[in-house]
Amino acid sequence: MPVKIRLARHGAKKRPFYRIVVANSESPRDGRFLETVGTYNPLSDPAQVMLKAERIQHWIQQGAVPTDTVRNLLKKQGALASAA
Repeated sequence: MPVKIRLARHGAKKRPFYRIVVANSESPRDGRFLETVGTYNPLSDPAQVMLKAERIQHWIQQGAVPTDTVRNLLKKQGALASAA
């Protein structure tokens, strides 16, 4: 089962709010996931990112692959430095 760390969209129309989740790569975008490891609110100024860094590191060590967008968020927050 390939596992990805990706965004799951929530919030109202034109008002996105994202959860950063660990999910099977075959699951739908907003479907079943294994664990929530953070949130991302792009509407606040500056964009608000909350991460559970130790859980993200755990999943990366287990073989989870972050998507490009999540990888960029993790780099900006400094949570990916030790894993890369």
